[in-house]
Amino acid sequence: MTSEKIRQAFLDFFISKGHTIVPSASIVVKNDPTLLFTNAGMNQFKDYFLDNKKPPYKRVADTQKCLRVSGKHNDLEEVGVDTYHHTMFEMLGNWSFGDYFKEDAIAWSWELLTGVYKIPAEQLYVTVFEGDVKEKIEADHEAISFWKKWIPEERIIMGNKKDNFWEMGETGPCGPCTEIHVDCRTEEERKLTDGKALVNNDHPQVIEIWNNVFIQFNRKKDGSLEPLPQKHVDTGMGFERLVRVLQQKQSNYDTDVFTGTIALTEYLSNKKYGYSDSKADVAFRVIADHIRAIAFPISDGQLPSNTGAGYVIRRILRRAVRYYFSYLDVKQPLLHKLIPLLAEQFKNVFPALHQQAEFVARVIFEEESNFLRTLEKGLKRIDEIISSNMTTTINGEVAFELYDTYGFPIDLTRLIALENSLQLDEEAFQKQMQAQKTRSRTASTVEMSDWIQVNENEPTSFVGYTELESHTKILKYRNIKVQGRQALQLVLAKTPFYAESGGQVGDKGSLQFKDETIQIVDTKKENDLIIHFADSLPRNFEGSVVAKIDKEKRKAIQAHHTATHLMHAALRQVLGSHVAQKGSLVNEDALRFDVSHFSKITDEEVRKVQHIVNAAIRENIPVVIKEFPKEEAIALGAMALFGEKYGDVVRVVTIDPDFSIELCGGTHAASTGELGMFIIVSESAVGAGIRRIEAISGKKAEEYINGQFQDLNSIKELLKNPKDIIKGIEQLISEKSSAERSVTMMEDIQQGILKAELLKKTSSINGINFIGEIIEAGNSDTLRKLCFSLKTQIQNYVIVLAASIDGKAHVAVMIDEPLSNANSLDASKIIKNQVAKLIKGGGGGQKTFATAGGQDSTHLQAVIDEIRAAI
Repeated sequence: MTSEKIRQAFLDFFISKGHTIVPSASIVVKNDPTLLFTNAGMNQFKDYFLDNKKPPYKRVADTQKCLRVSGKHNDLEEVGVDTYHHTMFEMLGNWSFGDYFKEDAIAWSWELLTGVYKIPAEQLYVTVFEGDVKEKIEADHEAISFWKKWIPEERIIMGNKKDNFWEMGETGPCGPCTEIHVDCRTEEERKLTDGKALVNNDHPQVIEIWNNVFIQFNRKKDGSLEPLPQKHVDTGMGFERLVRVLQQKQSNYDTDVFTGTIALTEYLSNKKYGYSDSKADVAFRVIADHIRAIAFPISDGQLPSNTGAGYVIRRILRRAVRYYFSYLDVKQPLLHKLIPLLAEQFKNVFPALHQQAEFVARVIFEEESNFLRTLEKGLKRIDEIISSNMTTTINGEVAFELYDTYGFPIDLTRLIALENSLQLDEEAFQKQMQAQKTRSRTASTVEMSDWIQVNENEPTSFVGYTELESHTKILKYRNIKVQGRQALQLVLAKTPFYAESGGQVGDKGSLQFKDETIQIVDTKKENDLIIHFADSLPRNFEGSVVAKIDKEKRKAIQAHHTATHLMHAALRQVLGSHVAQKGSLVNEDALRFDVSHFSKITDEEVRKVQHIVNAAIRENIPVVIKEFPKEEAIALGAMALFGEKYGDVVRVVTIDPDFSIELCGGTHAASTGELGMFIIVSESAVGAGIRRIEAISGKKAEEYINGQFQDLNSIKELLKNPKDIIKGIEQLISEKSSAERSVTMMEDIQQGILKAELLKKTSSINGINFIGEIIEAGNSDTLRKLCFSLKTQIQNYVIVLAASIDGKAHVAVMIDEPLSNANSLDASKIIKNQVAKLIKGGGGGQKTFATAGGQDSTHLQAVIDEIRAAI
């Protein structure tokens, strides 16, 4: 079976068992402070397990894009070295939300593996939870009894809490799991050693293939477990491993999931893949794996960057570049050429990459090109460190230099250290990183208490599309500490507060109780749960509360959100249909809009976009918002954002069907006329193929125009109100240039006089022509110019010029090159060793010319005397 048929057989099987097939969620996680990337198939269903949201179906199945490169799921070091670890992978899964449980899940997993996929039953082993005395959890006797129906008891293995008890996190839903392992060794090998002894012992051919998790407990903050009222099933089967087993390969990379990419890499590198552990073959596997981990997040909206999820993508890309540069001897960008093949391979299951193939390839090309410019220098720097110091350790300062100067992620430096049998002082590196206060993940500094229930839990609802205030009640609250700062979070039964999402900021406002009012300072989503951030807690949680949003702020936000839709449509008209939104920020003050475009948006193009938007505003077009089934909305031509999560029913915002139709969950103006006017205030580049536009509308646009007029009137007054202000400014610039030329001429004359006086003061010391003087100078460049002018008049010289400029010391030292070579005189060393300490400063330069600056200008004569004495 091809990999495509294997995937489809899984989905078809669970359709036959009453499951609804749902699409993969974005690999880039939004609205979840605990994750950067989807790292398991269950991520998109967390709200159902947490009882924050009612599932639309009782049974679902899918194949989910996952990425594991950080935290406890960090497989990066093994990728390419072994046969089965990956960064990006597909997770096939089936779920039951309060429907079937252990018996059906176990029976169906056995039926699919042995009946549909025809894996020999004698090659399968299962593990079940053995219980935990310390936590007072019994063994999973139910799972054991159900497995006995299908598999001999001797192939049922008891597993500990680490291997066979699944937890979402320190708190939350959890439960025992049963894993299915397959023995892929030859028949001869199986006869020699019982596969049971190799299960969970990192044997490359005896591997876990499927995990069935039975979610039946809730882990409290104090560590205790309470039974869940509804029990769920969460399963995950690694697609790449499954294909390897069914195609009877010894390595995941030998299956048709990867062989196409490896073959194209062979062609592009003019090297052959040898199925070995050589560095070159590891490089082929690294590239085949990493290109997927780079491409799919970009197609889901995450661009490479220097922080957070974007930095993870950049790290993976640079690791791949280093492998082809060092071990395949490819010195030009290669990864971007793999994108068309990858896009075609996955177009039926993950279509976003196919739809954006050109854009994704361009982003990767720019990233590769940028890193290749510094990679060779960084590798040479490492070679210097290894050869010059004969060291056994790359210290933290060097690791940080490689990171900060050459763009080497720490895991790349770690890899190079390992290859050269060196230690890496990561603790010192991390101290350097901490000092710079970069690369910190907010999630790692968040501390939360358990939710404290006030009223009976019920599904929360957002009513803010139609209501600006509503009577509601508090369901629960908790304390939260973010980076040391205390905050309070509340959940309401229904709320008019829009939670930050899709670029639109969260609402602010107040909660009015019978005898007090508390302020809501922000509103965010945690998965699909709307959370209100309060500055204090009410004295009494009971009874009804009136939730009121700040109406003026909401009105300004809505105007800017509608403006983004108008501008998006206008940009596509002016620049072309390739333009797609790649990020946005909408608040009451302005809008920021990132779009895919590979050249600067010209001033003329900006004017055209602005004109189209303002024309639409003057037409006062109604903003029509309706809900449609997703497929019907797409058929109508509604634009969906790549990487966004949409349900089966979607909200469609239409501003004239011939102008703008977009899927959008945000709030909007009732008609375009409410925007008043629209102004683009800036356009810039923010990354490879991404342009950022900042704009304003409504009251903010009026304030901006008034400010511009005020500045213009001030300029007119300064220029004595000329009839033609442009000509007035041009005349002023001309007069300034003329004055600067006159000043330069005077300076040249003065320097000529000073040069002549200095030449007269030349003294001979041991055959060396020495000039050492304190001079008057307006800036430090005067010292440099004089030195270079003097050297044309004398030979065998040492020139030391010093000046006090604005109370600070400045020194320049110049030495004739033959003299420097013959007598080991070094201007840079003189500056560092003799001058710097006297003037309380620092400096440097070359052997023949160096400069210094310092705080103490009282010892300039001592500087000259010391250098004269040294000569």
